[in-house]
Amino acid sequence: MLSAVTISLVPEARGGPFVYWDDLAEGCREAAARGFDAVEVFPPGADAVDPLVLRSLLDEHGLALAAVGTGAGWVKHKLSLTSPDATVRDKAIAFVKSIMDLAARFEAPAIIGSMQGRWGDGVTKPEALRYLGHALFKLDAHAADLGTTLLYEPLNRYETNLVNTLADAVTLLNAIGAERVKILADLYHMNIEETNLADAIRGAGSRIGHVHFADSNRRAAGLGHTDFAPVVATLVEIGYAGYLSAEILPLPDADTAARQTVAAFRRLVG
Repeated sequence: MLSAVTISLVPEARGGPFVYWDDLAEGCREAAARGFDAVEVFPPGADAVDPLVLRSLLDEHGLALAAVGTGAGWVKHKLSLTSPDATVRDKAIAFVKSIMDLAARFEAPAIIGSMQGRWGDGVTKPEALRYLGHALFKLDAHAADLGTTLLYEPLNRYETNLVNTLADAVTLLNAIGAERVKILADLYHMNIEETNLADAIRGAGSRIGHVHFADSNRRAAGLGHTDFAPVVATLVEIGYAGYLSAEILPLPDADTAARQTVAAFRRLVG
């Protein structure tokens, strides 16, 4: 397993769970200085990141690109894959595809989290799940065309009322026959929704393609009450060899959060 840390370039997301903010070059420099293997980037849109500049920064600092987030699709552009408006849904799919295209240039996946939306306000739960399944089916095909994967993240009940557990995500992906969509297991969301973190991970098995390494309070690992030892042991058991990525609040400050994450990662993973 490898370590990663988040960099947000989205002003509208300020206050969210990202360690570094606003400055891609500085974020990469700090990530490398702290000893991370990779960065996870959240841009306002695909055109906000120059691939040549990003490649140069990654090479300069010996980093990989772990994933690219699509959260700005909702936070900034108000696009949802489950909107009652078909035009908005189409725009949402196009936005995700553009992020996938960017990420694929670095052999990295894109992430769908908040863009999955929720049911209500004119959309029933069956309708919302149908819209979401349709979108993921189309995006699965796009991932196949790109030769990459897409990460789908179950969120806690306060952020979506659609899919909250890893088991529900597995059911959804199996129902649409997804081959290129993997599950992002976010330990913060799981702490709220899962009865047992290790059992949930074991149940999802090879469907897991990425892990957000966050404690129960969404701070760095070791600053809450999550017992990470059985979590990491189960990830090893299922053969997971991807990233543990710090999508966490930068508390008490970004540098302390980064240092704490790296220390916890080295203690647990080696």
